[in-house]
Amino acid sequence: MFSLNGSTFTNNSLCGVSRCLTQSSRRVSAPMVVAAVNSNSKPGDRNVMANALTENALTESPAPVELETKSTITGGVGDVYGEDSATEDQSITPWVLSVASGYSLLRNPHYNKGLAFTERERDSHYLRGLLPPGVVNHDIQVKKMMNSIRQYDVPLQRYMAMMDLQEMNERLFYKLLIENVEELLPIVYTPTVGEACQKYGSIFRRPQGLFISLKEKGKIHEVLKNWPEKKIQVIVVTDGERILGLGDLGCQGMGIPVGKLSLYTALGGIRPSACLPVTIDVGTNNENLLNDEFYIGLRRRRATGQEYAELLDEFMYAVKQNYGEKVLIQFEDFANHNAFDLLAKYGTSHLVFNDDIQGTASVVLAGLMAALNLVGGTLAEHTFLFLGAGEAGTGIAELIALEMSKQTGIPLEETRKKIWMVDSKGLIVKSRMEMLQHFKRPWAHDHEPVRELVNAVKSIKPTVLIGSSGAGRTFTKEVVQAMATFNEKPIIFALSNPTSQSECTAEEAYTWSEGQAIFASGSPFAPVEYNGKVYASGQANNAYIFPGFGLGLIISGAIRVHDDMLLAASEALAEQVSQENFEKGLIYPPFSNIRKISAHIAAKVAAKAYELGLATRLPEPKDLVAYAESCMYSPAYRSYR
Repeated sequence: MFSLNGSTFTNNSLCGVSRCLTQSSRRVSAPMVVAAVNSNSKPGDRNVMANALTENALTESPAPVELETKSTITGGVGDVYGEDSATEDQSITPWVLSVASGYSLLRNPHYNKGLAFTERERDSHYLRGLLPPGVVNHDIQVKKMMNSIRQYDVPLQRYMAMMDLQEMNERLFYKLLIENVEELLPIVYTPTVGEACQKYGSIFRRPQGLFISLKEKGKIHEVLKNWPEKKIQVIVVTDGERILGLGDLGCQGMGIPVGKLSLYTALGGIRPSACLPVTIDVGTNNENLLNDEFYIGLRRRRATGQEYAELLDEFMYAVKQNYGEKVLIQFEDFANHNAFDLLAKYGTSHLVFNDDIQGTASVVLAGLMAALNLVGGTLAEHTFLFLGAGEAGTGIAELIALEMSKQTGIPLEETRKKIWMVDSKGLIVKSRMEMLQHFKRPWAHDHEPVRELVNAVKSIKPTVLIGSSGAGRTFTKEVVQAMATFNEKPIIFALSNPTSQSECTAEEAYTWSEGQAIFASGSPFAPVEYNGKVYASGQANNAYIFPGFGLGLIISGAIRVHDDMLLAASEALAEQVSQENFEKGLIYPPFSNIRKISAHIAAKVAAKAYELGLATRLPEPKDLVAYAESCMYSPAYRSYR
């Protein structure tokens, strides 16, 4: 047995080749193995390494096998390895030549620089003739790609162009995204990623993460080892059951982990090689997908109960076994009935984070804390009404109640009474307690039943209205006008994604409230002009929080997530809203500063980890903001010699 670049080749794999060479009339040696050349190798090293490894392969291989070549391929070359005669029952082992120079280098997204390879690099890495003679720097490449992407009118086409670029030139992709984040964020993530997931089977070109299905049950540990990167720091995992507000998209939900991790790198500075997107495929209950000839997942109804729990349990412990105690596992777009249970089950044994429950809560709390600068008062002096009592709504409500309790010293049970919720059956009240799911029960207060949202608004008279229902256009004109009658500046958050599912648009909020509303949404909206004044709405996008939050966990070596870390992240984000932003009616800072914002959030989260005794990277750095910035990945090109 011998090892090349971390991959192990045994006699079994060589026998996999020889098994297909069944009939013999002449003798050939076992396949020659060519190793990958390190990008720091000198030009002449390639042949030396190949010769040495060939010699080792011949020495350690089985005895030569007899082979009759019955068929030939184009050009009359003998079918030495049996490709022409291979069948499903009699397979071959494909040997891949992986050399970090020449043609292969141009196909390697981690190292490819395209026309930015210098004259010296073209000589030393066998690139002469493989590229046009012009040398183009990184900045010109960015300008050219943005010009190209802007030629597409359809957002999904832009999304596909960005994904192609990520697979072709990783550093150019991230530089492009970082320098044009406000323009490209809606393309690589919400709202366009929702359409991409819906059509994922049709646009699927190449895998970008690990697909772990029920077929892999019992061998997930080995499946994780198939991923080429070994030092993983962040995993984003989904089972595709509740993708944004679009429902069960099954295996096609992979677009969400891929998109989230792109933002972890671009906005939070986590190295791309340290990120692993995972989709757990347990089937789908979406009949359209099950009948779609292009669907790429398991064609069966969703697994539930013990079958589901065992697969997730195996995955969670295989991750810990492969990558250690400090790998961050982010749950994404799981349905309510699983999301809360998974967070509670693994929160004490793993470093886990649910962005839909905790990330959304943190970013919304930050927006509310910033909005107090415009409306006055403290959180405890406001009354909150939610439309939607799922994982997002109840997660936001709990974090608001925690912050109020922290600020006032009032018990959590009391601060919860300032928060009311409406679900599909109306206002959540104590008379419904027996029929409520466990995560809704803390929000059942004494009140007569109310069926319609507008009547709940008129009865409760909230100062803050938050939509997390996943149901579009539910903040009607009557609802918004009611909010404006008893609030000088009503705070209205329409958080559901994608844009089609938003509870109301920015234009509706400003127009129906006659310009009084302080509005934020989950998906982006263009500025609105009303009565001669331009209103720029904020976007309560989780991308403000989770990249910096994850970076803070990593730089501190945190082993668990604590609620106080989420509060620290909210406070850090709220601090980044400037007076200039407030004058424009904004309650979130511009995304153009997101890397600095993420570093600030990371520092506050890391500081809280050290304070709580949950950090393992000791000693604590003196300047955590500077330390966070120094740890962030830069997409600048490296010089290859």
